[in-house]
Amino acid sequence: MSSCSDEATPTQPVVLGCGQLCLDYLATVSSFPIPNQKIRCTSSKVQGGGNTGNSLTCVARLGLPSRILAKVANDSQGRYMLEELESSGVDTSFCLNAKDGASHFNYIIVDNQTNTRTCIYTPGYPPLLSDDLTESLLLSVLDGVRVLYVNGRSREAELLLAQKAHSKNISILIDAEKIRKGLNEFLDLADYAVCSTNFPQDWTESPSSPSALLSMLIRLPKLKFVIMTLGEHGCVMLERCSNEISGSEEETDIDELHESLKQSTDYTSILPVCNSSLVTRLAGNVTGRLVIVTAEKIPSSELIDTTGAGDAFIGALLYGLCTDMALEEMLTFATRVAACCCRGLGARTTLPFRSDPNLATFFGTRP
Repeated sequence: MSSCSDEATPTQPVVLGCGQLCLDYLATVSSFPIPNQKIRCTSSKVQGGGNTGNSLTCVARLGLPSRILAKVANDSQGRYMLEELESSGVDTSFCLNAKDGASHFNYIIVDNQTNTRTCIYTPGYPPLLSDDLTESLLLSVLDGVRVLYVNGRSREAELLLAQKAHSKNISILIDAEKIRKGLNEFLDLADYAVCSTNFPQDWTESPSSPSALLSMLIRLPKLKFVIMTLGEHGCVMLERCSNEISGSEEETDIDELHESLKQSTDYTSILPVCNSSLVTRLAGNVTGRLVIVTAEKIPSSELIDTTGAGDAFIGALLYGLCTDMALEEMLTFATRVAACCCRGLGARTTLPFRSDPNLATFFGTRP
């Protein structure tokens, strides 16, 4: 498989993302400032950001063609963001350029004392709208695409694109960070969902996280799996399985299954551990299995900034889905890619290339 700088071959699947691009102004401080305080920045960086751009950059660096559909302002920041994406191998040829307007940007304060980040987002204009997407553009941008990534930030345009992708049997992965207007329409179309820690319970109003994951599979029959990210604690995934199970088998309580799986998971391992349950009958006629993945333990001396770790995780999942990775391998791989992103300042700085030694075990047998 070629590097991100090589041209895509006709046999390579393409990952398409649609969303907002923004510019990140990052400042590292020894401790978060208190009101009226003046402090000194210990390091700073300016680089492109936004969930979509970050995840697609990750896909490109791992060796797959990635393509972005977005609208940028015709200002120096907009041009910089496109050039930066192109330098990493992301195809920006379908991006729309607004003659007037301003780019989205973030101020990000990275606190070395608590290893946290605080984002101050300033929206730009004009937004990407469904009227911007002609039929010919939709057909062209979806050509050769294996997986479409959406997050609902450019709701109207993303929904039109997702509906067209669905009609062409293109898989859709949604990043469900928080409840947004119109999100249910995206979830109904999604094959895969990656959720923030609180989203499943917020959306389903279920009494526990495991029961919320199950409720999502019950309510969304197209969904093949749902992942709930837990930051430094890894992630939990519930996969829908088609395996035939004896009709006499009793339903398994999802909370009890989760607790049992936790008890058998090695949380002391430095590298990620993937622990899966057996395929079992769950409520609502769902047959599936629960998977717990621990996070990589990063030494404090190496942990710089968690900005973009979730986007790196999704980028690696997109790569794994396109290359038909086994599920357990894909989850472990994505967790390691996310850890690489935490070892430098900013979301893009340490997104790994496929040649990264930390990923050698995953690429050793792959072309």
